[in-house]
Amino acid sequence: MSAYSFRRAAGELAVEAWRPLDRALYRWVVDHGGGELLAATAAWASFADGQGDAALPLAESRHGMAPLTAEQIAALRESPFVATQAANGMRPFVLDAGDRFYLHRNHADEAAAAARVRERRAASAPVVDDAQLDADLDALFHGDRSDAVAAQRAAVRAVAGQRLFVLTGGPGTGKTTTVLRMLLMLQRRAQSPLAIRIAAPTGKAAQRLVQALREGKSKLRSHAGAPLPDDWLPLLDAIPDSEALTAHRLLGYEPWRNAFRRNARDPVAADVVVVDEASMVDLAMLRSLLDAVRPDAMLILVGDADQLTSVATGSVLADLVAALEADPRGDLVRLTHSFRAERELVAVNEAVRTGDAEALASALAASNGRAAQHGVADERALRDRIARWAKELAATNALHVVLPSMVAHAQSESKERSAVVREALAALGQRQLLCALRETPFGSVAINAVVETQLRRAWDIDAQVEWYSGRAVIVTRNDYAVGLFNGDVGLCLADVDGHLRVWFEGADGGVRSFAPHALPAHETAFAITIHKAQGSEYRHAAVLLPPDAEHRILSRQLLYTGVSRAKQSVEIWSAPDALHAALSVEVRRSGGLRGRIVGESV
Repeated sequence: MSAYSFRRAAGELAVEAWRPLDRALYRWVVDHGGGELLAATAAWASFADGQGDAALPLAESRHGMAPLTAEQIAALRESPFVATQAANGMRPFVLDAGDRFYLHRNHADEAAAAARVRERRAASAPVVDDAQLDADLDALFHGDRSDAVAAQRAAVRAVAGQRLFVLTGGPGTGKTTTVLRMLLMLQRRAQSPLAIRIAAPTGKAAQRLVQALREGKSKLRSHAGAPLPDDWLPLLDAIPDSEALTAHRLLGYEPWRNAFRRNARDPVAADVVVVDEASMVDLAMLRSLLDAVRPDAMLILVGDADQLTSVATGSVLADLVAALEADPRGDLVRLTHSFRAERELVAVNEAVRTGDAEALASALAASNGRAAQHGVADERALRDRIARWAKELAATNALHVVLPSMVAHAQSESKERSAVVREALAALGQRQLLCALRETPFGSVAINAVVETQLRRAWDIDAQVEWYSGRAVIVTRNDYAVGLFNGDVGLCLADVDGHLRVWFEGADGGVRSFAPHALPAHETAFAITIHKAQGSEYRHAAVLLPPDAEHRILSRQLLYTGVSRAKQSVEIWSAPDALHAALSVEVRRSGGLRGRIVGESV
């Protein structure tokens, strides 16, 4: 039995925004003699952690907490609960030289990650340019030396000899094809075959990366003008494109102890580790990756630093990019040229990325119908817009096509069925409704219910039937046993005998089906959150923002992530004030990772 008993402290309920966890920490500090000032600061730090901050800046207002005075900060430094330097030993909280207040675990993760980054940068030995390097680059880029591929060539040129490399860029800038060429250059320069591991934060993102690498390899081989020379082909074959690993699986996550098996003592068996969609990587994951990749191996982080940050603590990719730009050593390349034919969307994306409302208005006006903003300021306007969207979905015959019998085993019938399924899945991926929220009438859950009601009516489906031909679903939990991952989208289809199966695209480009009851956790996917859509692309996307301009979810990164999912056309459903608010708010998570990497006194 514990020797402690908890009593409700006077200030525990002083802040309505605090969560039960924050209040519990407040009470713990008070009951252990920490005092009201430390208790309140700790509760605010816990709250800030829940919002993604690695630390709480005490000298400024943050999340509604009033700034502390110099005297209050000095008093916190004197607390036996607070460490101010390594010599203080392990204490529950840390207050650094920049007046940032940390929960111990966040400070430990940040300090360790920064130290590993500095060590990797110091150990790098970039390859000196030579005549062979230029010849190799020409072979990898089919002789193209245009400005369009200049940054890609720079990345491939600079990668050899690095211990850490960051490749960032927006949609359509060719990040994955650049990574493929980087890996080929590393293989070309290596003394022996390299062990390469490829992963991403989510199963779906990992699967998309593997598919993109497979497609990129095929294009290098079959380039019409200058296919990859024969002596490169064995190196190309050695690039892995079969296994989709999540970062957790790469590191050997053991849920029963909430820790990774792979670490500095038992590192990942690889010479090169590539992690795509690195904007989703949080602070603790970054530390784990840096610990588990051997010091003599290379870690390549790839992603769009302007997208949404991770759902957990930190803004890792943005901080890394800022640090490497502040202290350039050739281990960061930012791709800016978009290869998408729809230049109108490039202008829209750039206006949103920079938060320029006037530029966005101009880009929308000049988009030739490829981009539009529709005023959706209340539930009535939302219902009207959803009705149009559902009507267009209902008219897409491929979404509820009848398949040949699934009982038949004739090879010709199987091929015919697969072709029809691929066409149906392609049709499903043509358009997607993306929501900023999950709950409320403007959230994906409610909107899915509305869309389903209208589709059932249009397709003459009983409202009581859970599964029906045409139902789109998204997997919400990884299931390695069946090979379905969080974010995978499938489509339920019926055959001529009425048998229902849920179909998914396979990692090998084929299709796979499951009985509805055999699926891992899932939900309807006619509307999904913007967070769920990270890394995906759609021919046409609609982005729905909540009408409240004061809603805390609104941000430039959120809107940019949403609109940049569209490849050919995009709609923004938003009240004018909410759109302006989203453009105006740039999420800046608090922490000291950037400063620690570049050696600032923190």
